[in-house]
Amino acid sequence: MSLRINDTVPNFTAETDHGQIQFHDWIGDNWAILFSHPKDFTPICTTEFGATAQMEDEWAKRGTKVIGISVDGVKEHKEWKGDIEKVAGAPANFPIIADEGLEVSKMFDMLPADAYLPDGRTANDSATVRAVFIIGPDKKLKLSMTYPMNVGRNFAEILRALDALQTAAKENVATPANWQVGEDVVIPPSVSDEDAKKKYGEFESVLPYLRKTKL
Repeated sequence: MSLRINDTVPNFTAETDHGQIQFHDWIGDNWAILFSHPKDFTPICTTEFGATAQMEDEWAKRGTKVIGISVDGVKEHKEWKGDIEKVAGAPANFPIIADEGLEVSKMFDMLPADAYLPDGRTANDSATVRAVFIIGPDKKLKLSMTYPMNVGRNFAEILRALDALQTAAKENVATPANWQVGEDVVIPPSVSDEDAKKKYGEFESVLPYLRKTKL
């Protein structure tokens, strides 16, 4: 079954280059982002993990833990970290899950149940293991993005989406297209005008169902 928004994400025990984790315990009371990759020592993924390392302070500011997953082993992950840190110019302090048996990739519906890794495999054999999952402290999936092999992920957008999710959850609002922190937010249609005024103060009615306000 597909993993849908607001589904509780799978709980699992896995080996990482930081040791064994139990996923829900590892998340704790934090937000979490799971970055998945089809193979170690691949060019685009190396730049992406480098970007993740460079943004360590940004994740910390948002109370968010990041973890990678790749369908190679712990030994390869530790060796790959050297390349990642060389590209990033920053330490890669986040763990990477070793998903050699594809169990986690299948739990998150990145690969079909009958998928396997052939001898002499390439990244193309697990190309769909290339996604981003943003998970709330309630262990529910808040957002997912899947990318092809030839397009690097936009980490500014991942950070923007995380800010939007956290703002929406904290303030009971929604965010419009291209929203950035500090801009007007949207009052949910489920909130009456009377209740909106009590909660948010003044607001602009662009349309009867589109009401904007500042936080």
